[in-house]
Amino acid sequence: MSVPHALWTSMLPADATFTQERVAVRAAGNRIEFADGSTRLSATSGLWNVPLGFGNRAVADAVSRATHDASYLTLFRAPHRYAEVAAEALIELADPSRYSRVIFCTSGGAANDSAMKLARQYWAQQGAASRSLVVGLKGSYHGTMYGSHALSGDDLLQSVYSVDRRSVRHVSHSDDGEEMEALLKREGFRVASVVVEPVLGSGAHPLSDAFISRILDLREEYGFLIVADEVATGFGRTGTMFATDEWAAPPDVLVLSKALTNGATGAAALLVGARVASEFVRGGWTFVHGETQAGTPACAAAIVAVIEELRRIDVASTTRALAADLWHLATRLKSDGVVAEVTGRGCFVGLTLRNQDASQLTGAEVLRVVAAIAEHGVLVQPGPSAIELMPAYGFSTTELLEIDSAVRAGVAQVQAQVQERQREL
Repeated sequence: MSVPHALWTSMLPADATFTQERVAVRAAGNRIEFADGSTRLSATSGLWNVPLGFGNRAVADAVSRATHDASYLTLFRAPHRYAEVAAEALIELADPSRYSRVIFCTSGGAANDSAMKLARQYWAQQGAASRSLVVGLKGSYHGTMYGSHALSGDDLLQSVYSVDRRSVRHVSHSDDGEEMEALLKREGFRVASVVVEPVLGSGAHPLSDAFISRILDLREEYGFLIVADEVATGFGRTGTMFATDEWAAPPDVLVLSKALTNGATGAAALLVGARVASEFVRGGWTFVHGETQAGTPACAAAIVAVIEELRRIDVASTTRALAADLWHLATRLKSDGVVAEVTGRGCFVGLTLRNQDASQLTGAEVLRVVAAIAEHGVLVQPGPSAIELMPAYGFSTTELLEIDSAVRAGVAQVQAQVQERQREL
């Protein structure tokens, strides 16, 4: 029996063991090298974190300078210039007419926790403490901190961990907002905020224009805050700098992480609109949230470098061109019967998988497909009866062809294995 390594990896059974071809040792460009000397193409941008490619020199140099010049500075009860510059750069990037303040965090999950706290305090200090409900979407993912774990709409063993979901509600997005409106008619006076991913990270399901229009109208009617979780979609992933840039009106809070530092440091940020920020200023309220490693000099330097790199590559035109090629690849896989459906937006694509009887694949079956595709040289992200592609923005035509070949070979390999087992029964 193999003995697990001292490292306890995420989202796998505790008895999982790994051979050398699965232990990553370095990464450069769009490829990861493993301990056995093999390399694989990452079609996941390092789990959305690395859209500028592994080892981006500009980001690495900026972080290196910051760690030499100011190895650590805190944001507890005092600012530092690195964080001020990064905050100003983020507001300028996202549009000062839409957002006015930045709160730094260390992860998307922690940022979602802080957004829930911010919304509840916003109402409580205005004498409306009953407005404590936070509404999320079924099938959503916002993290696994205690607050974000409660908000995530996937089944993630919330009951096992005694996650308190009494002040959280979940509604469907696939009905263009009808379930949302019904909930608000019952409990709208108690809703502090509605939290949405413009494209759901689990399965790559984009919100419809009708759904977005409805929640914006419902905000006008019921007054709740809208929090947009753009951890996965931010920084050009869908073809605009932020997916919410295409909304008729901005959210009240924008949650950012992952691509924020191109994976160089653990980081997240809340961009807060004037509606919320001005009330905290007017009331002199203290937002009780702080994280020791949030907004450090290295983190702030990475953010500024990423913004400069995104401008250098003209990210909007770059991602739109890549998206056109990626969707051509995906629709061809569907027309050839390799996948059942294509979902997503821009450079964030979901490929739905089905068994021969048209039933959905279990999580374990999806992981077998992911492993088979990896055997053919490409890393993809598992989803609910789907695999997901979110390549870095510098992907070449040759690298896209590698994805196409590996997906076809991996899916065919698993299908052949299933057929063989069925013949043996």
